[in-house]
Amino acid sequence: MSKTLMKLSAAALALCVAFPVQAQDTPAEITVDTVVATVNGTDITFGHMLMARASLPERFQDAPSAELWEGLLERLIQYEALSQSDKAKETDRVALALDNEKRELMAAEAMQAIADGAVSEEAIAEAYKAGYTDAVQGVEYNASHILVETEEKAKELVAELEGGADFAELARANSTGPTGPNGGLLGWFGKGRMVAAFEEAVATMEPGELSAPVQTRFGWHVIKLNETRAVDAPPLEEVRAQLEQQIKQDAVQSYIKDLAESGEVTRLDYSEIDTSIINNLGLLAD
Repeated sequence: MSKTLMKLSAAALALCVAFPVQAQDTPAEITVDTVVATVNGTDITFGHMLMARASLPERFQDAPSAELWEGLLERLIQYEALSQSDKAKETDRVALALDNEKRELMAAEAMQAIADGAVSEEAIAEAYKAGYTDAVQGVEYNASHILVETEEKAKELVAELEGGADFAELARANSTGPTGPNGGLLGWFGKGRMVAAFEEAVATMEPGELSAPVQTRFGWHVIKLNETRAVDAPPLEEVRAQLEQQIKQDAVQSYIKDLAESGEVTRLDYSEIDTSIINNLGLLAD
């Protein structure tokens, strides 16, 4: 729905002027084809009301159903009456807006059908296998560090460690970080959990190796890599929703790509056109 019509919808709900209508019998069952009003012989159906309901602004979504029914019906009656009046003209603006809206709605229907048809248990299993069980999920690191204020102090500690000093004891005696009391042990962490310089240093190390002093915004670190391990794939149910979304997106993109390659499309050469004309909405005045 266009922004203009959405604004009109909100205004009509707020400022309804009821048109006189003849009473109708209550149908045994409501369907989208049920006629809820007629205006000079033109039917308004319950389906029209549902579509109007679907396009309401967010602030109306939780309104009481009786108020929605009355407001939407009066809005549709008003619009139909206005559209039949001698003041209503199907201008270029109206015709072009209808063309665009129909094009967008039909495209949306096509994309929804493609997306829904692409998801199956087999497709989900294949996507899970490709993205998780057959793919490297990354590496987690178990490291310890000693944090000090200066590079000189960090170099002194590296020399002591290379001389056989105990890492945990030096961390407890020298580290200014919160892990100092437990010997500098950081535990397990994966990509993105540490600041970039620290993470980059750890990624180049082998288990048991000491780093040269590494500077971060917290100070200077001496790092010891204790262990590494491969990251396990998450359970299928944990990532099912994200797999389904990716399958749908891939299917739609593939379908559009095929259409673009097989379709016959011509485009106006605009290389010599003053493209600022795209902002001249006054051309739609008539």
